[in-house]
Amino acid sequence: MGEEFKSQIISGTMTWGKWGMNLSTSEMRDLIEYNVEIGINSFDHADIYGGYTTEAEFGDALKLSTIQREKIKLITKCGIQYPCELRPGKIKYYDYSKKHIRFSVENSLKNLKTDYIDIFLLHRPSPLMNPDEIGSIISDLIDEGKILEFGVSNFKESQIELLKSCSDIKYNQIECSVSNNDSFTNGTIDYCQLKKIKIMAWAPLGGYFKTNNEKKVRLKNILEKHCQKYSCNMNQLLLAWLLKHPAGISPVIGTTRKKRLLSSVKALLINIEIVDWFEILEASNGKKIP
Repeated sequence: MGEEFKSQIISGTMTWGKWGMNLSTSEMRDLIEYNVEIGINSFDHADIYGGYTTEAEFGDALKLSTIQREKIKLITKCGIQYPCELRPGKIKYYDYSKKHIRFSVENSLKNLKTDYIDIFLLHRPSPLMNPDEIGSIISDLIDEGKILEFGVSNFKESQIELLKSCSDIKYNQIECSVSNNDSFTNGTIDYCQLKKIKIMAWAPLGGYFKTNNEKKVRLKNILEKHCQKYSCNMNQLLLAWLLKHPAGISPVIGTTRKKRLLSSVKALLINIEIVDWFEILEASNGKKIP
């Protein structure tokens, strides 16, 4: 517990349940075991996934699996109050009160059927964050052994600085990919490296396979050329581009397909040359490197 990821790749569970594939308990159990078999031992959750149902479905599957709890890492997030069938409400909003954070952690522990959460993240920054209140409850939960490490998600430098005054922040999960690479130049990744904050990247493929725009047209020929050079597929090349960065970014892979999961792990073996990395960046941004 508390050690480095066995694999830099993290398995994202957002689409495992009602927000996607609606996997059965046996299908989830099989997928958990397959992830671990190929070296992916970290699973990314959020309390709201599946309208507050996916954590519990995953927990049921994990309990039936052959996986020892200490062999995996469970990541989850809280803070978004999401109107849905289980929690009716007028609008979506953020709640980082001491009461809600404790409720969320206790609920995630119950749903995931575990005694502790390896990495607990605040899902999105709120203008109403009280760093003293957040720091106090996070400290209590760590002392109680209910969470092992604390981090944030989608936070910028100033927002992290606000919380760091009262909390030890070890992770920041951000949107980061070839297509969405602003974090490389807006100071977010630089800051995380400076402060030794580990970075997880959601949407690491940048929606490349789901979009049809000018950026994709620019990228397509360049990516196809480099896929031939590195004997890999597009999925692997897009991940390898992200993995090249010295920050040691951990991509959160959202697929439930075993073939795609195995393909993603193999991206760890691809070492893109620097000139090729910049050629891909140039194609994505549509302008030459300054």
